[in-house]
Amino acid sequence: MNDKSDAQSSQRLERRWLVGAALGSAAAAVGAALWWRGWREAPLQENEAPSAELAAFWATSWVDPQGKALNVQQFQGRPLLINFWATWCPPCVEELPMLNVFFQQNKANGWQVLGLAVDRVEMVQKFLKQNPLEFPVAMAGLGGSELGRILGNVSGGLPFTVVVNGAGAIAQRKLGRVSDENLRQWAAIK
Repeated sequence: MNDKSDAQSSQRLERRWLVGAALGSAAAAVGAALWWRGWREAPLQENEAPSAELAAFWATSWVDPQGKALNVQQFQGRPLLINFWATWCPPCVEELPMLNVFFQQNKANGWQVLGLAVDRVEMVQKFLKQNPLEFPVAMAGLGGSELGRILGNVSGGLPFTVVVNGAGAIAQRKLGRVSDENLRQWAAIK
């Protein structure tokens, strides 16, 4: 009976240790995530010069989901929100209506929004038919992932948003779903 009691006590101690280790790991992961969130949402210098990173963006040619050419140079000289998204990405799909409202409310102030779909044409066409957007969408395909990395999305995650000011400099980057607060702050960028 004593051996059985010792074995049960040992098992309980082992379980407590495993639960403690799991909780400690979870706490470390949450801490790392919060630190990372703070870094990726940190604003850049407001008067930063136009970046070499954006040269890759301006040099890229895109087509819309119907195959029509989209001239990227038309977006230069005014504030621009570039959003990398995909139909298979739930946070991307959740934020698109907010981005559409942002565009509607701020286009009179010179704001532009460009959605870069890192997806298949058929999926984007189907999505836009059911969920029309007022801002232009271009097909970035797999090249969009590489462009996202060049613009600061080292993990390649989606959604990823880059805000470019009217002077052509990157004013903000955000990996993950945008919030109403992000959009309110970004609307002040000129």
